[in-house]
Amino acid sequence: MTDPNALSPRILSPSEYILALHAPQDRIAVLVRNDVRGQTMQRILAAEAIASPLFLYWLIEQNEAGADIFLGMNPVKDHCYNRTKENIREIRHVYLDLDEDASASLHAIRTTGDIPAPNFVLDTSPEKHQVIWRVEGLDQVQAESLLRSLATQFRGDIAATDVCRVLRVPGFTNRKYNEQFLVRAIQEADQIYHLSDFAVHEDSPAAPRHREGSHQPTQRMPSARRSQSEADWAYAKRALARGDSPEEVIRRIADYRADDKADPDYYARLTVTKAQAELHRHQSVSEETAEVHGPDSPSRPPRSEAPDGDRTRA
Repeated sequence: MTDPNALSPRILSPSEYILALHAPQDRIAVLVRNDVRGQTMQRILAAEAIASPLFLYWLIEQNEAGADIFLGMNPVKDHCYNRTKENIREIRHVYLDLDEDASASLHAIRTTGDIPAPNFVLDTSPEKHQVIWRVEGLDQVQAESLLRSLATQFRGDIAATDVCRVLRVPGFTNRKYNEQFLVRAIQEADQIYHLSDFAVHEDSPAAPRHREGSHQPTQRMPSARRSQSEADWAYAKRALARGDSPEEVIRRIADYRADDKADPDYYARLTVTKAQAELHRHQSVSEETAEVHGPDSPSRPPRSEAPDGDRTRA
């Protein structure tokens, strides 16, 4: 969506970035994770304290010692010292973690017209990005529905769709890969958006799919969404239908449901196993139909399989 009032893009320092995201007194989580040492530290402090030279110097020391540095996207309630969904005070941001074919996804975000211009784009490693929008007026259910739908449409990481997510901080080296990369943040807009500003595709096998060259209007998110289990089921069928590895689909669902399932691996495996059985059943029906009507019959495959129109999901 082109916005004539958009800012000229500018690169932000760590302190500028922190205070552009959060009000000075907002209590924000900082995560310092050193995989080599097997050490993770979390601090919840006022944004202005995190952006102070003294604290940033400590973060630099940790980063130089091999740690990755992350910042919470939404403020934590007063007197809470854990970064959980229950402790999130309000929704300030929605975001995407783009890994697979990230440059193409970022281009689509900027040009599709379905969603507003990102407020911030982080270059987190070669050809990988994190994208952030400032929002207001969303509750947690609405925010996570929007996060999941954005990830579906723009091939984002489905595991990075919870409201207590932490993302990388600019000015610090990404230590995840062998080749070190200095994270950079670019501010592209300063507007605050609302749910109605986002037009996204439904993550549902029954929803119309936008084929290449199609000019059908984009479907907006309805106010009442189906349950999370139904969304997981729909996602599993779509991912399997396009050829994703069942084990990878299980991993993604388990990661996403880690906070609210006693045994997320069992839940994810059961969901994927049932989705595989459903897809096999549809395939058998289609084959039987072809045998009855002949190979030239204009029989149509079940919509849930999205055989060639599903091109918006990683």
